[in-house]
Amino acid sequence: MKTAKTFTTIDQVREHLDGLGFFHMDLSLGRMETALARLGLTRPPFVVAQIVGTNGKGSTAAFLDSLSRAHGCRTGLYTSPHFLSPCERIRIDGVPLPEDQWPALATEVHAAQPELTYFEFLTVLAVLAFARRGVQLAVMEAGLGGAHDATTALAADLTCFAPVAMDHAAVLGPTLRNIAADKCGAIRPHVPVVSAPQFPAAADVLQRRADRLAAPLHVVAPLPGNMPLGLAGPHQRINAAVALHAWQALTPRLHLRPRADAVARGLARAFVPGRLQSVPATGGHPPLLLDGAHNAHGMAALLAHLRQAGLRPRAAIYSCLGDKDWHPALMLLKRALGAAPLFIPALHNERAADAAQVTAAANAVPPAGAILLPDVRAALEAARDLPGDAGAPVIISGSLYLLAEFYALYPQLLHAPAPDRN
Repeated sequence: MKTAKTFTTIDQVREHLDGLGFFHMDLSLGRMETALARLGLTRPPFVVAQIVGTNGKGSTAAFLDSLSRAHGCRTGLYTSPHFLSPCERIRIDGVPLPEDQWPALATEVHAAQPELTYFEFLTVLAVLAFARRGVQLAVMEAGLGGAHDATTALAADLTCFAPVAMDHAAVLGPTLRNIAADKCGAIRPHVPVVSAPQFPAAADVLQRRADRLAAPLHVVAPLPGNMPLGLAGPHQRINAAVALHAWQALTPRLHLRPRADAVARGLARAFVPGRLQSVPATGGHPPLLLDGAHNAHGMAALLAHLRQAGLRPRAAIYSCLGDKDWHPALMLLKRALGAAPLFIPALHNERAADAAQVTAAANAVPPAGAILLPDVRAALEAARDLPGDAGAPVIISGSLYLLAEFYALYPQLLHAPAPDRN
């Protein structure tokens, strides 16, 4: 058993997290269950909505968080990964948990269970922070899978399913049915489930699991196109519909009623950095469209948005993780670009795909327009100097970790724009 630590600064907490290994996983719930039980948080003093799935978890969580806050409900939001600081992962009423509150909370978490992994430690810290700050609703985004994800150790009042697609096949299994079965491990007996429409194999697994556990299942239809949303892209109408139905199901537990004005405001103000985020041109870069699409399903959604908006990208900057199924997404992007340049910067991450290999794969399909570059800054400079339509965006996509390297250059773009008060 490790000796409990006392943290006095946020830097000490970061140092501890770094020592745990950002990508280290140990798929079991025992440590989480011990920590939550010792802190008295197995059934926390707030309503809990868990968000699982593959594509759209973060967006669904953001819509639900925004809907809740628009109704005046004190809301905790737990998401992953972060771009620049773990503080981004834990928000209360839209604001990251202040750095000066981390040391005391981290000390309690470590005392409760010193053996927690990186993601487990942050999950418990988030739940403890939400309890101490008196949130009424906690929106908890799962990290990986569902059956053994740290967020599943927490009692939930509702489970949301974003679209399930191929992801983390090396961990969750080689087929969509395997992946869906793991994610459906988050379903609890008699706890309602709200789901986006799923691919047939995933839909079958979801229905069978819900029926076996007597968990009421509702599959949403997309919201109508005349409802303004804060997040761009036609696929967001499904994510928003999941969040809205979840909110309507949760309001009785919160002793609230959905109000049309607050629903409209909540949907319109939802924000997630790096989800079809449009960035105007500056002296340092051309107009950009940032999106973390890391698989074929996500890339198809990005390209559907371009078609719907009538946008023809001037170029794209693409990098990816090696443990993702990146080749189908790359081919979709390459086909959409046509003759436009494709810049492949090296990604400074231990899980990164080899940039030279990605470049070669792109150039194996004519036209051979992919260019290997040392980093994101070099890619932005190359894209800035391209001839052509000055209003045409440059896509930055392939991994949230690529976007993290972009946000390190432009951290102000991590924050939501000020809401229109008119």
